[in-house]
Amino acid sequence: QVQLVESGGGLAQPGGSLRLSCVASGFTFSRAGMGWARQAPGKGLEWVSGIYSDGSERYYADSVKGRFTISRDNAKNTLYLEMRNLQVEDTARYFCAKVKGTATMTGIRRPENYDVWGQGTQVTVAT
Repeated sequence: QVQLVESGGGLAQPGGSLRLSCVASGFTFSRAGMGWARQAPGKGLEWVSGIYSDGSERYYADSVKGRFTISRDNAKNTLYLEMRNLQVEDTARYFCAKVKGTATMTGIRRPENYDVWGQGTQVTVAT
């Protein structure tokens, strides 16, 4: 069974940090491009970051560049998102997802190019 399970969300103060994890199973994680997307209340899905299967390329939305870092541990089938200097506007439910087919520089930025999604983990940034 193909599955992605996120964890690590919670409440953080503005300027604070959180680290999200996503454990994958049911497919060859080391061969899959992966990414993170988020959905704020009342808003659509926003792509956040993507990483190639071997970690050689990483991409970020402008809204998180310089504050968020995506990484992966293929030996542990785990994807991470390190979030620093969190802002109130980062409040959202965060989802990890598997790229459909081969990841490309442009395709990895589009949610429609992901075919497996986790259930998400809530991140709330507030004082």
